[in-house]
Amino acid sequence: MPPRPQPVPPAPDSPRSSQSPPPEGVQGDLELELLGLANALYNLGTTVVNDSTKEKDKVGGGKQVGLRVIPIRNEVIAHLSNIDDMAQHVQTMIPMQVLTDIDSARNPFHLTKDRLERAATENQFMNGKIASISSYCQLLNEALLQSFPEVTEHLEPLPPSSPVKQYVNGSMANGAS
Repeated sequence: MPPRPQPVPPAPDSPRSSQSPPPEGVQGDLELELLGLANALYNLGTTVVNDSTKEKDKVGGGKQVGLRVIPIRNEVIAHLSNIDDMAQHVQTMIPMQVLTDIDSARNPFHLTKDRLERAATENQFMNGKIASISSYCQLLNEALLQSFPEVTEHLEPLPPSSPVKQYVNGSMANGAS
């Protein structure tokens, strides 16, 4: 088997698997089983690639590759079976979109990050709309009070602690003043 690449040393402020043990209980057992599956899949892939490139030029060399792959394949199947058994005891829900993204070979982290950034942008946009409406409402109330003082009791006052910036006497002022 070829030597594995040396892992990059972790940053001092970043916890890695060597520094942080898996959680206890079923969740930890599942994490360890998934790690074992990942290692078995890595071994299977490297064995197939290495043996197929060695035997590429030889005629009839396919059987030897198959014989070396069988124990690793069985190990992968055993890990998958164990994970399936453990799944009966795990109550963690995974959104279907995450599974679809993984099946489509897309990284769910990047998609989640994009969704969060889009939500933050939309939130800022909506806050701008709310600030505009509040500012308009304040200006309208002031204009109505100047023109029609008799409607004072019918106007709803805006909360004074509103963080909306408003124009007062032609200059920008914070609504909290």
